[in-house]
Amino acid sequence: MKEILVEANLLPEAYHKALEALHTHGDVISCNDWSQNQKEVSLTMVVKTPLAEPIISKLFIGGFRELQQYVMEVLDGILDFKIGEDTYWEYTYHDRMVNFPTVSGNVNQVEFVINELKRSADSRRAVINIRDNSIDPFNENPACLQHMQFLIRDNKLHCKVLMRSNDAAKATFMNAFAFIMLQKQIADALGVEVGTYSHRANSFHCYEKDFALLQQYIDGINKGELKDVTYEYEGLFKDMMEESIPEIEELVRELKN
Repeated sequence: MKEILVEANLLPEAYHKALEALHTHGDVISCNDWSQNQKEVSLTMVVKTPLAEPIISKLFIGGFRELQQYVMEVLDGILDFKIGEDTYWEYTYHDRMVNFPTVSGNVNQVEFVINELKRSADSRRAVINIRDNSIDPFNENPACLQHMQFLIRDNKLHCKVLMRSNDAAKATFMNAFAFIMLQKQIADALGVEVGTYSHRANSFHCYEKDFALLQQYIDGINKGELKDVTYEYEGLFKDMMEESIPEIEELVRELKN
């Protein structure tokens, strides 16, 4: 199984390099659970300055509204109420982050990370665990995100993410953007700058049904310059995301009803 490392200053640059690496070096193997083939590598994507512009890639499924909703799912838990509705909703990342079950009671791991790094800025213990072995081994849709570690070095908060599985064409960019927003939220609470973001996917893959979509992404990357396949986040894109919040909140109310 091929091991790939990609690094870049900007999030879209790193993400696009990751797509290119998968396209070029990925092995086509069977994926019997989903009755199709997949292209796959193991990949680590390092973003050196995750809040530097441009932050938004045009090469992901969705737009400003879908990205805003996903950020709200991860940071605010707007869909936590769906847990238990069926096997797909055995968990949300947010609920696992802030309401993780232990023998001593449920733990808010985000608060733990903040308090731990306030206790000791050089701590290596500031970890958010997502995998729950009382549920995930028996779930048809176990959590892809496994854990996140936060370290302060040189007065910057660095974030290390481990995914057991990551859909390159349809999930990776939204995952990374939301996790970077969480990194910023924690950095702000600690009064430090945002450092590097590292995104490790043991299975970084694209399903056969999405091979054509991956090819479209690669064609877009190769056709023009970075500015042609990115947006700046601060300004219009961020404004449009925030303006979509009432619509998203109304959708959540309808789902609850």
